[in-house]
Amino acid sequence: MTETRQLRIGIMGGTFDPIHIAHLAIAEAVREEFSLDLVLFIPAANPPHKQGRKVEPAYHRLMMTQLATSSNPFFHVSKQELERTGPSYSLLTVREVQQRYGEAAELYFITGSDTINELHTWYHIEELLRECHFVGTTRPGAPVDEEALVRQFGALAREKIHFLAVPELEISSTVVRARVRAGKSIKYLVPPAVEAYIKKEGLYS
Repeated sequence: MTETRQLRIGIMGGTFDPIHIAHLAIAEAVREEFSLDLVLFIPAANPPHKQGRKVEPAYHRLMMTQLATSSNPFFHVSKQELERTGPSYSLLTVREVQQRYGEAAELYFITGSDTINELHTWYHIEELLRECHFVGTTRPGAPVDEEALVRQFGALAREKIHFLAVPELEISSTVVRARVRAGKSIKYLVPPAVEAYIKKEGLYS
């Protein structure tokens, strides 16, 4: 009798202000490399690391994320952080996903290598590492200090933190917003549906 493989779920959290092509390319690369059954895109309602910067209302960021991911059957969008009060701590998000998909599901938190280097600053990070895997996607100019991770987290770093080189698309939400403000084209930086939505709603201008 064939043994049933555990469900593998990727978690792609972010402000998505706006979501862009690099987010999608990274999620697809990780999905393929780690044989994920689905990737959950979870827009943050009140991201702790974005305090002090104006963020577009959750409704717009959710709509753009849904538009961007709709053509990929492996991509799903969750409103769970938007429906929760207080800061969007990743530990709470991971536990909600685990509860939704069952204790047997394996969770893979997708983030950039620059963020991996800052894991020691995260809320209850050792608990989070025990409860899910991390996939650090390498970015230009942001090398990973693997020795520091091992010093900080020991065996947890070796067991739960993975790395993947992804297409080097130097696109950021900051660049997209700046180009919109300057009246420049964002074609090919965001999906066409997102570009149309930004124009229709007058975002970032």
